[in-house]
Amino acid sequence: MTTTALRAATDVRTGSGGGPAVRSVRRKRVLHWIAVHSLALAAALFFVLPFVFVFLTSVMSDRQAMSGELWPRAWHWENYAQVFRTPGFLDWWRNSLLYAVLGTVFTVCSSVPVAYALAKFRFRGRRTAMLLVISTMMLPPQVIVVPMYLVWAQQLHLTGSLWPLIIPMAFGDAYSIFLLRQFLLTIPQEYLESARVDGCGELRTLLRIVVPMAKPGIAAVALFQFFYCWNDYFGPQIYTAQNPGAWTLSYGLETFKSAHMVNWNLTMAATLLVMAPVIVVFFFAQKAFVEGVTLTGVKG
Repeated sequence: MTTTALRAATDVRTGSGGGPAVRSVRRKRVLHWIAVHSLALAAALFFVLPFVFVFLTSVMSDRQAMSGELWPRAWHWENYAQVFRTPGFLDWWRNSLLYAVLGTVFTVCSSVPVAYALAKFRFRGRRTAMLLVISTMMLPPQVIVVPMYLVWAQQLHLTGSLWPLIIPMAFGDAYSIFLLRQFLLTIPQEYLESARVDGCGELRTLLRIVVPMAKPGIAAVALFQFFYCWNDYFGPQIYTAQNPGAWTLSYGLETFKSAHMVNWNLTMAATLLVMAPVIVVFFFAQKAFVEGVTLTGVKG
C-alpha cells in the first residue's frame, strides 16, 4: 500500500482530513454521541432554558417584555443599573451576604465538633443522641415559630433584625451534623489513635487531623448552608418584616416585584441578580460539593 493510501486510511480512522468519507465518519460520531447523551441533553435543556428566558427578558425594553417576544430587539443593559439604583436594593444585598456568611460560619463551627463526637467517641447513649439529632430534622420550623418569636420579641427584643436567624446557627444544625457525621465515619480510626499516641488532645486531633481530612464534607455542608441562608424567605418574613432596613434579597424581591408589576424586564433583572451569587459559588465549588456529598454515603 502506498504512502498516500496509508495516509487516507489513517485520516478516515482518526477523523482528520476533509474528504466525503471523513465527513461521513464525523457525522456518524456526532449522531452517535447525541443518541447516547440524548436524555442528558434533554435534562440540561430543561434546566437551562428557564435561565435563558430570564436573561433574555431582563435585557428587553418594557414594551417588548410584555409582547411575548423571545429575542430582544435591542439589548438594554441599563436595566441592571436601574435595579441597583432601587432604594434599599444594596441594603438587601448586604443583609443577605451577612446572613449567609455568618450563618454558614456559625453552622460549620458548631456542627463539626458535635459530628466528630457522634462519629468517633464511644459513650453510653451515643445512638440515642444520634436519633434525637435525626428526629429534629423531621420537625418543621413552622411548628415552633410562634414560641420562638415570642422569645425573641418579648424577652430578647431582637425582632426587626437578622440576629434571631443567625444566633441559633451557633448551636448546630441537625442536617449538617448528620451529613458531617456520615463523612467522618469514613476517616480511619488509626489516624486518630496515632495522633493521640503522639500526645495530641481531642481538640488538637480535631483541628490538625480530622478537619483537613474532612474538607470535602465541610465544603458540602458549607455550600448547603450558604444556599439555604441566601434563599431563605420564611425566616426574614417572620423576623424582619417590620424593618425594611433588615430585609434580605429573597424577601425584598417580593416587594420589588409588587412595585414593578408591569416592568417584567426589571423584575427578571432583579431575579437574575439574586440568583447570580449562588450560581457562581456552585460553579467554582462544585467539585468539592459533589465529592463531599458522594463520600457521606460510603459508610453508615
